[in-house]
Amino acid sequence: MAFTPGTAVVGQSGGPTAVINQTLVGVVKACLLRPELFTRVLGAVHGINGILKNEFVDFALEDPANLEAVAATPSSALKSVRRKASKEDCEQIFARFRELNVRAFFYIGGNDTAETAHIIDEMARAAGYDLACVHCPKTIDNDLRVTDHCPGYGSAAKFVAQAFIGDNLDNRSLAGIKINVVMGRNAGWLTAASALARIYPDDGPHLIYCPEVDFALDAFCRDVEAVYRRLGRCVVAVSEGIHGPGGAEIIALSEVDSHGNKQLSGSGALGDYLAEAVRRHLARVMPDKKHRVRADTFGYLQRCFPGVVSETDAREARLAGVAAVEAVVRGERSCSIAFQRFDDPYRVACFTTPLASVAKETKPLPRSWINEAGNDIVPERVLPYLRPLVGELPRIARLAGIR
Repeated sequence: MAFTPGTAVVGQSGGPTAVINQTLVGVVKACLLRPELFTRVLGAVHGINGILKNEFVDFALEDPANLEAVAATPSSALKSVRRKASKEDCEQIFARFRELNVRAFFYIGGNDTAETAHIIDEMARAAGYDLACVHCPKTIDNDLRVTDHCPGYGSAAKFVAQAFIGDNLDNRSLAGIKINVVMGRNAGWLTAASALARIYPDDGPHLIYCPEVDFALDAFCRDVEAVYRRLGRCVVAVSEGIHGPGGAEIIALSEVDSHGNKQLSGSGALGDYLAEAVRRHLARVMPDKKHRVRADTFGYLQRCFPGVVSETDAREARLAGVAAVEAVVRGERSCSIAFQRFDDPYRVACFTTPLASVAKETKPLPRSWINEAGNDIVPERVLPYLRPLVGELPRIARLAGIR
């Protein structure tokens, strides 16, 4: 189907990442190279909120050199939004699109963003409005279906790996129990990246808990106790999305966004709860010893930390943006960009998948990548997947210990 020339609009939605602006600039520059098709290239400030409020930036007026600097800058340059388009929103969006002659809409984000793009696409079709809706993948959770991995994940995984390297070194110097809560609402991909911190056989994290396996507090405390007795210390990685049987909450949470997602990362409540449970357990089973138990919640630090960016992640995020424009140029009207992975040597190729295949639902870490006990990952399955995405990590050395 031939593309109807007109305005291109690009927006960013959901949590920002270290490389989301690479995708943005990939879309923008690819559109600017085809002025006969994309007569204007506009950025919606705060995603669909910007469309509804008529708040746009004109990328033709941006300095190309500055665009490249923006591409290398973490966070969402256009600012973000968490809003699911309602029927009334879509009607207003189409009215704005007709006013601006918008014929291509590129929306960068995760599965909730894909769902919004899918809603807009379906309503455009029903209204008989010729509009290309393309979802550009982005999420540090790495939980989009169909694609091998997601832009944003490699850099966040690199942050998690390096944070655990540092925390393990700290814990080895002043032994105790350290619990770190990592982002991951429904999937344990990011928590699993903590395993990259294991350089020496006794390095942490010694235990890893992901949402793909039901969590039991008593078993958790016994696991920590066993490592603590064996090594005299214990570093633990816990996904913020852990739950009991049937999805039962570990602690009660009430705040939700328009997509029904509960706020998990804005508080250290889970880490504090787990640390207190371990303290009580150890006081009962090892009463003759003082126990040093601490907890941290990585929270939002994982998403946009400057200086900890995977080169692979940045390159592929740009590739996703360019691929989105190429899909529109060759006549696609409704799709999400995905990656096919090839190994030895590692490389990727982009392909398109229907919006409905990505919208709303998430992709868990494979259960076979988690050990039978549910308290660790299977390194030979996880680490080969992770290493190309994360890239080089700091070299860690120890003294020979000659006395």
